[in-house]
Amino acid sequence: MESFFKFNKTSRQWHLPIVAGLSVGIPMILGWYMDNIEAGKLGSLAGLSILYIQSDKLIERMILLMTCCFGLMLSFSVGLLFSFNPMIAPIALGLFSFGVHYSLHKLQLTRPPGNFFFIMLASTAICSPFQPENIAEKIGYVAMGTILTCGIGLIYSLLTLKKNNQPENSIHRKSSYTNIVESLIFGLIMAFSLAVAFSLNIEKPYWIPISCLAVMQGSSSKHVWLRATQRITGTLVGLGITWLIASGNPTPLIMVISITLLQVIVEFLVVRNYAIAVVFITILTIFLSESGKQLTQDTNEIFFARMIDIFIGSVIGMIGGWILYNAKLLHHATLQLRKARILMKKTNRGTE
Repeated sequence: MESFFKFNKTSRQWHLPIVAGLSVGIPMILGWYMDNIEAGKLGSLAGLSILYIQSDKLIERMILLMTCCFGLMLSFSVGLLFSFNPMIAPIALGLFSFGVHYSLHKLQLTRPPGNFFFIMLASTAICSPFQPENIAEKIGYVAMGTILTCGIGLIYSLLTLKKNNQPENSIHRKSSYTNIVESLIFGLIMAFSLAVAFSLNIEKPYWIPISCLAVMQGSSSKHVWLRATQRITGTLVGLGITWLIASGNPTPLIMVISITLLQVIVEFLVVRNYAIAVVFITILTIFLSESGKQLTQDTNEIFFARMIDIFIGSVIGMIGGWILYNAKLLHHATLQLRKARILMKKTNRGTE
C-alpha cells in the first residue's frame, strides 16, 4: 500500500516533461486552428518520440530521435495496412510486437519507454476502420508530427545539452536465446489480447492490448502485479475525474489545452509514482481517443466500457507478466532452444 503513495527518485530532468507536452500539444493546437482536430491528434502521436532522446551527445541523440520517429511512423503504417481483417490483425500485431521487442533489445534501447509507444501506435491503428483511400493521408499527418518533433528535439538539445564527462550506465546484455524467448512470449500475449478484444466485439478494441502492454512493462513479476493493481485503481479515479470534466461540456480549445497540460503532468509523474500518473493517463487517453461530442453525449457508456476494457487488459497483462518473468519457464525454454540449435548443427554436419 505504501508504494501507491511513495514518490521515487529519478534522474529525469525537470524540463523534459514540458518539452514532451509541447511536442504533443503543438500539433493539437494547429489541428484546432485549422479545424481538423483528428489530424492534430495523429500528429501528436508522433510527439511521443521525444521521450526517446536518451543520449548526452547531440549527434547520437538526434540520430536516435529520427530513428524512433521513423519507427513510430512505421508502427502506425503497419497497423493501418493490417486493419482489414480481424482474423489477420492479431497475428500481425503479435509478429510486429515480437520484432519490436527483439530489435530494441539488440539495439540496447530497453530503457523506458522501450517498446511501449511503438506497439501502442500499431495497436491503435490496427483497430481502426480499414479505409485504403485515407491511409496515405493519415501517415502523412504522423510524418508531419515527426518533423515537428525532430525540430523541437534539436532546439531543446542545443539549449540544454552540456558537456558530460560521466560514464554512461552499463546495460545488461541478454543472451540471444533469452531475448528470442522473451520476444516470443511478448508477441504471443499481444496477439492473444487483441484476439480477445475482437472476440468480445468491443467498440474500441485497442484499449485491451494497450492496457496489457502497459502492465507488462514491469521490471519483474512482482512489479507487473503491482502495476496492474495501480493501473486498475488509478483508472477508476481517473474515470471519475474525467466524468466530472465531461459533464461541464468543455470546448475543443479547452480540450486541446488540457491534453497539453496533462501530457506534462503524466511525464512528470510516471517515473515518480505510477499509480498517481495513471489517473492523469486515463484522462489524457480518453480525451485523445474520444471525440468531444461523443464524450459529452455518451459519457456513462464510454466510461463503463473503458473500465471493463482496462480491467480485462490488465488481467491479461498480469498473466503475461507472470509467464514472461517466470525464471524456471524462461530457463527451460532457453535450454530447449540451445539443444535444438546444437541438434541442427549436428544434423547439418551429418548430411555434408
